[in-house]
Amino acid sequence: MLMCQSSVYTVKDGREELVMKDVSLIKPGTVEGELLLEGILGEQKVVKGRLKELQLMDHKILVEQI
Repeated sequence: MLMCQSSVYTVKDGREELVMKDVSLIKPGTVEGELLLEGILGEQKVVKGRLKELQLMDHKILVEQI
């Protein structure tokens, strides 16, 4: 079985910081400007920001902090 989950990074001042690995779901949070990340084991994390870039071939998602 091939796993295709992505890693999410925040970007601020041109620097990337890993937020969460093996993310299988991203959806809008309950508050505007937030994203809810969910991992393959059901763990959840809320990130403040907006989607900046999806690098699908590299399984990398960049979230710009706002």
